[in-house]
Amino acid sequence: MSTQATDLATKKVFTTGEAAQVCKVSQQTIIRCFDSGRLQGFRVPGSKFRRIPRDELLRFMRDNDIPTDLLDGGRKRILVVDDDPAIIELFQDLFEADGRFETRAARTGYDAGMLTESFNPHLVILDYMLPDINGNLVCERLRERDNDTRVLVISGVVNREEIDSLIGAGADAFLRKPFDLDELMNHVNTMLGVRAAGLNGHHG
Repeated sequence: MSTQATDLATKKVFTTGEAAQVCKVSQQTIIRCFDSGRLQGFRVPGSKFRRIPRDELLRFMRDNDIPTDLLDGGRKRILVVDDDPAIIELFQDLFEADGRFETRAARTGYDAGMLTESFNPHLVILDYMLPDINGNLVCERLRERDNDTRVLVISGVVNREEIDSLIGAGADAFLRKPFDLDELMNHVNTMLGVRAAGLNGHHG
């Protein structure tokens, strides 16, 4: 990745020119969207310069089906949904150390729904038994929202019928607890369409 692209991936506030570069449209298009209110931001005091916060630019891009890869720095977004803090920590340590992924965590189905809207994950790793709702409902809500997000359900207490109903509700794959980390990463790599990185010194 070029230095310029890296800079854009880490910026918090964008000029109209930078926003145009990220969205791959003309600067005039960005200015028109800004002036019409379709793209929110602020003007620099005492000048005509427009500025657009990162979160707002991401929202605008998603609303208009513009790929956000440049802002993501090419990293895949993974949302971990589990009420066990130890499991969340395990996943976050594993994925952040890998370098190809950006992770967020939720401990309830409600939080998962909120984060899905703001974080727009490529993959959701979902515990079947959550404190407020079960995995089927989370899968169904994800599918109502979009069909791009992949869902990997993880649980230790399900039978074949429950697995089938999860797949029917929109889950893409299932992994039983306790799971092997190499097996988990194979699932993640396959579902996200990324090449396997060396884990524990070998390629899986």
